[in-house]
Parts: sequence; C-alpha cells; structure tokens
Amino acid sequence: MPSPSKRTAEGAGHNTSANEAQPQIVGEYTNLTNEAEKANGRLAIIGFLAAIGAYVTTGQLIPGIY
Repeated sequence: MPSPSKRTAEGAGHNTSANEAQPQIVGEYTNLTNEAEKANGRLAIIGFLAAIGAYVTTGQLIPGIY
C-alpha cells in the first residue's frame, strides 16, 4: 500500500485509515415532520401579523425603509 501522502489510481480519493462511527438514530422521529410543519406555520402567522401591525401603526411596509 502506498504511503498516505502519495496517491495512486488505486486509492485516489479514498480515506482508508479512518475508523468513523456509523450514524445512529437515537429515537423514533415518526412525527417530526408534522411538528415541524405546525411550528413553521405558527411562526409564519406571527410574522404576517407583525407585518400587518407595523403597517397599521407606521403606514410603511418595512418601517424605516419603505
């Protein structure tokens, strides 16, 4: 086997000396997508209401810019 500093066509680009742990899923995340969608929707509603509130109170779409 060639030294790690020299690359040949046989081992080009392959890391042959690493002993990395395989990734493992610790828990069952079957409902993670549904919870993420709910959180994303709630945060979008809060942002939309904040934008409406800023427009109502200042008359500008983005206060200080428009």
